[in-house]
Amino acid sequence: MERAINERDRPMTSMRVAAERFFVACDTGKGWQACEQYCHPGATFSAQADYLDGMETLKAYVEFMKGLFALLPDGKPEVRLLAVDETRKNVAVCGIFHATHTGEGGPVPPTGKSTNADYVYVMDFDDDKIRHVTKIWNDGITMRQLGWT
Repeated sequence: MERAINERDRPMTSMRVAAERFFVACDTGKGWQACEQYCHPGATFSAQADYLDGMETLKAYVEFMKGLFALLPDGKPEVRLLAVDETRKNVAVCGIFHATHTGEGGPVPPTGKSTNADYVYVMDFDDDKIRHVTKIWNDGITMRQLGWT
């Protein structure tokens, strides 16, 4: 059973606020226009996932997520953990992305198959804005769940 979070239970650092707002905007497909206020211009992105190979800017990744909603229109992120490391100036968000491939386009016609993809963002901050995001994600499992491979 999910426990309601009382605002008094967690410190509201500016990194935490920016990370949480970025996560919601990015992973609900709002695009760069909604995310850029939380990021440094030229913020970078990395992931050791074949599906995201060659993606090097955070803007490109955010726009990729926006486009993904054409394929997975019911996509919904779930935050499982949000941890702030003030010393290292980063925030980790562990989540699960729930979605079903019902939209047109993409690597194959709509499969009707669903995914519950576990992933982690590690967001590095400078002056309370995101300068780099690393995504930790097993894209192969997600592709198989959706019937894309």
